[in-house]
Parts: sequence; structure tokens; C-alpha cells
Amino acid sequence: MTTITDIVRRHADLDDADAEWLRTLVGDWQLVSDLCFADLVLWLQDRSGGWSAVAHARPSTWATVYYDDVVGTVARPGLADRLNAVAAGRPDPQAAGAGEDPVALADEQPWQVDVFPVRRRHASTLTDVIAVVVRSTDPGSTRTPGRLELVYRESGTHLLGMLAEGTYPFTSAPTGPRRGAPRVGDGLLRMDADGVVTYASPNAVSAFRRVGVVSVSGRSLAEVVTGSLQERDPVDEALPLVVMGRAPWRCDLEMRGSVLSLRAVPLLRGSAAVPDRVGALVLVRDVTEVRRSERALMTKDETIREIHHRVKNNLQTVSALLRMQARRTTSEEARLELREAGRRIAAIAGVYDTLAHEVDESVPFDQVVDSGLANALDLASADGRSRVRLRRVGSFGRVRAADATPLVLVLNELVSNVAEHAFAPGSVDEPVTGTVSVTADREGDRLVVHVDDDGRGMDPDARPGLGTRIVDNLVRTELHGSFTREARPEGGTRVTLDLRLR
Repeated sequence: MTTITDIVRRHADLDDADAEWLRTLVGDWQLVSDLCFADLVLWLQDRSGGWSAVAHARPSTWATVYYDDVVGTVARPGLADRLNAVAAGRPDPQAAGAGEDPVALADEQPWQVDVFPVRRRHASTLTDVIAVVVRSTDPGSTRTPGRLELVYRESGTHLLGMLAEGTYPFTSAPTGPRRGAPRVGDGLLRMDADGVVTYASPNAVSAFRRVGVVSVSGRSLAEVVTGSLQERDPVDEALPLVVMGRAPWRCDLEMRGSVLSLRAVPLLRGSAAVPDRVGALVLVRDVTEVRRSERALMTKDETIREIHHRVKNNLQTVSALLRMQARRTTSEEARLELREAGRRIAAIAGVYDTLAHEVDESVPFDQVVDSGLANALDLASADGRSRVRLRRVGSFGRVRAADATPLVLVLNELVSNVAEHAFAPGSVDEPVTGTVSVTADREGDRLVVHVDDDGRGMDPDARPGLGTRIVDNLVRTELHGSFTREARPEGGTRVTLDLRLR
């Protein structure tokens, strides 16, 4: 997947810090687009001296002005002149008359175009202009804007002005899925430098009323929240910073059984080492149902892991009982059969043991092979007359539980069969030694496994035993593959499994 960093590298030779700054900006500028009710386009001066569009954001609060994505287009001469002027530190030549003489950015529509330089703050200094953001709006609307629209537009323009001062975007803002939530349309508070709410959008008012706060306008948000919290309400450690608007962070506010997600966006002014904080925005979203669903999902996951853990314990208990019974029986044939049954159950228990520590229904199968097959070899050579070493080559990757159980049984049967039959019997004082190699070649859903041994080779007169029939049946019916066995030219036997995993 092509990232903004890849696109930037394709057009210009920016250093890593500048490229990361632009990536951070694009990761968070949907907020600005929604506040401005405008499309934002990030323009970068390419190696030829021209300007190319490398990113485009459309507002979710207003209609887009560009039907087609403008990423990859080249700035036309009129716009290029404005971009060159701003990049050189000169005033935008058409800024004063932009509303009367709008510049066409794409096609020939007369959009209102405003240009904002992007600088990066480095320690206490600012870099040169590394890119330019162009805001495009439709000036044809004759509707008189209301207070909400005026506050939103002024807030968005303030954030765009912070681009030139290197104070936006915020490198310490929440990253990944936490960034951008809540959104502008969910609810917004505008606060002054003292943390007093100067404007609350209707959605924000509704959200706070759900947690018992009747009014927030004209009041300190920190005092409102502190006074409404009850003794047993959990308090997020980031809450004081967020409700004062002092840090670009987010937190959850839980009160009276409801949960609000709050995100603070400080409004700064000045390019000094410590810019002045002149206010803040706080985005608000009611996430009560979202958090309830997350908790239910976590409970479900914990329940599934607990079930896997208990199944593993029960299987290990059954395996131990079979081994105890094998030690007590007087029939050698029955003793061997009980030991084999216990070994197979222990192999299945190993899969459930791994599942109990995973967050989804798949297992890192290399871990199962390394531990489970080594145990199978130890059980198969428990009489001390052979010492067989296991070697794994390649990686199985992650395997779904539905395939992991039959696959571990198949490998367990093959490895145990090698330990019991592939080598001439030794003695306790002079045990025979050998090596079993398990080679995995995984490509997508296809898995080819070779099980090689350096033993005495195949017996052409031997009849297939129970283990061979188990392997053949599981490979055909559960793993939808094939199973072949052949002699190795250098001695020993090779078994090949060609499987299709789910």
C-alpha cells in the first residue's frame, strides 16, 4: 500500500524529519478540513521546480469542491506563482483579492483559494517552508453563516496559521486509531486561555447533558467536570490536561454510567521557543455504547481463552491417566496402545495451551512444532535405547485452530513413527542416535512439509499401521492435501505433505 511518505519521496528529496512532519500533518488534517468546511490539498515542490499535489482531504461537514482526487496533478501557472511566493517567504500575491478573483485549481471552477506555508519546528528554530497547504472553498454560497460555522471556520483558520509557526501538527498527539476520534461533527467546545468555554456546539451540549452536566458555556470546563464527578467514577490520568486544553491529548470521561471521549487541541500563537496558548478546542463524543461493546468483546475473548485453558488442562489430565494406566497394565500390547493414545491427546493439549495465550483463533505453529514434537520424541524414546534429535527448517507461520489440531496430530504421528521404527534398536548403555528434520515451505494458504530421517529406510513388506491410517485420513479429509512416502537416496525416508490451509 502506498503511503504519504512514499508519495513524498517520489516527488522530492526531503530529509526523514521533514517527511515525518508531513506524514503527521496528513494523519490529522481531517480535523482542519472539517472545521474549515473546505478541501485541503498539500502541495510539494518537486525536483523539477514545479509543484505537485501529494495529499487531499475532503470535509465531512460540507460538500467537497473537487469531484476527482487531485493527488498527482501539477499546479497551473497562476497557482504556482502563489505557491512560489509563499515558499520564498513573501506574501501571497492574491491573498487580499482572493475572494474577488478566485484561482481555478482544477477544471475551471472559480473556487476561493487560500495558501498556507508548512514549516517544522526544530528545537527553538523553524525550518524553511517544506510544503504548502491550499484551502479551497466554494464562494458561491449566499447563505448567511451562523455562529457555529463562524466559530468552526475561525478555529480552522487558526490551526492553518499554526502551520507556518511550526506549532501544528502536534507530534505528541494520540497516534493510530486514537487519532481523529472524536470528530468535529460529534461535538466541539471552544475555550479561552483560562479554560473557560466560550462556545459549545449543540452536539457537545447534548453529550454533556447525558452525563448530568446541564450547561458548560461561560464556565470553566475543569470546574464543571470536577464538580460533577462522583466518588466512584474512574478518573483518567490525562483528564486534567485535556479539560484545561493544555496538551494535545485525549481521554475518556466516565460519569453516571455514560462515557464521553474528549480530545484537546491547544490553540497557540507565536513561533518562539514557548509559544503563547491563546485557547483550545475540545472535541466531544458520546462513546458509551462503543465502550460497552468493547468490554463485551474483551469479556468474550477472555471467556474463550479460559475455555481453551480448561480444555488443555482436561486433556492433560486424561493423558496423565492413560500413562498411569499403561504403567499398571501387565499386557505389553495394551501398554503400548495406552501410551500412544496418551501421546496423541497430549499433542492436542499443546494446541489448546497455545490458543489460551492468543488473542485470535490462530496459533504461531512454529512454537507448537518446537515444543510438541520434541515432547513426542521424548515419549517415543522413553526406554532409553534411542536418542533422536529434532530439527526444524523454515516457518509454518500462523495456522488457524481448525487446521492446527489435525496438523499437529499428523506431524506427531510421523515423528513418533520415526523414533520408534526408523532406527535399529540400541541399548540403554549404547543408544542409537538419529535426526528428524521437519521442513516447512509456506506460501499463502499452501503448505508443503517434508519430514526426513536418516534411519534405516522403508521396509517394503511392512503393512500400514494405525498411525499411517490416521495420517492419511487427516490429510485427506481435514487438511485437503496429499501424503506421500519415499526412500531418500542418501538413506532414510522422506514423507511429504502438500496441504491447503484455511
